[in-house]
Amino acid sequence: MKQSDETGSGGAFSFEDTPLARELADLSARRRALDKVDVELTGRTRILTVSNQKGGVGKTTSAVNLAAALVAVGARVLVIDLDPQGNASTALGVPHTAETPSVYDVLIDEFPLAEVIQASPESPNLLCAPSTIHLAGAEIELVSQVAREHRLRTALEDWVGREDAEHVDFVIIDCPPSLGLLTINAFTAADELLIPIQCEYYALEGLSQLLGTVRMIQKHLNPSLRLSTIMLTMYDGRTRLAQQVADEVRQHFPKEVLRTVIPRSVRVSEAPSFGQTVIAYDGQSAGAIAYKEAAVEIIQRDHAHTTTTEES
Repeated sequence: MKQSDETGSGGAFSFEDTPLARELADLSARRRALDKVDVELTGRTRILTVSNQKGGVGKTTSAVNLAAALVAVGARVLVIDLDPQGNASTALGVPHTAETPSVYDVLIDEFPLAEVIQASPESPNLLCAPSTIHLAGAEIELVSQVAREHRLRTALEDWVGREDAEHVDFVIIDCPPSLGLLTINAFTAADELLIPIQCEYYALEGLSQLLGTVRMIQKHLNPSLRLSTIMLTMYDGRTRLAQQVADEVRQHFPKEVLRTVIPRSVRVSEAPSFGQTVIAYDGQSAGAIAYKEAAVEIIQRDHAHTTTTEES
């Protein structure tokens, strides 16, 4: 039987008309647009806590890849790994064995932050204060400490305020998936809260509890904390569910949700096993492009927010 080179509709088959071709063309256009973007940093240090006590939403993945994406567009970034699992430290290629000076020493023994910070092999502008297994006991040990909710904030203020300190544009704090004293320390130290939400069933589940905690922090510990950013992760454009979830989240939080959505991506999933962010592992992939777009959007939004605040 002779194979036809025509489609059933009577027209010749064209690769340019396939979904894959359209996706590749879109990706190329987005890469070119990113190459032309010239971001302007404010010169102040923004401190963002990445938190969602619901597991499996891409919290750590978003924290490290956003940090690397911010570096890729010209920023200097410190990632503070407050999760005892240490996944952010692993993804940044930073050693975090039990003997490594870590955030635990900062919180419990008041080590200066400068003594635990390491540069990621990816870039001298991508810094990390690692987590170690000792951090698992910190929740209990912090209970008896003086000013237990302010430990991280004090250490950060001392580090940022040092005369000999090199300026960082962003501090990104990766929280454990719980609302204990480690997370409270992160909320107390930060100016902004970034919540990753996965585009799947029950996406908004638990969010009211998290926002309730934020209100308590604002009232009693850190009045300057604000929910600045919601990032939609694990987005699969082929499913109606993902679009419905995205629409629902945008309806609830119209100002906070980024335009950029982070797609489900094999490259994003593979990168941590190589001790890398997706930016270093495959900087041309759809996931890497999305995180860079999110980084640009977060920087540009801050200019808009700063201008609005000054005008009011």
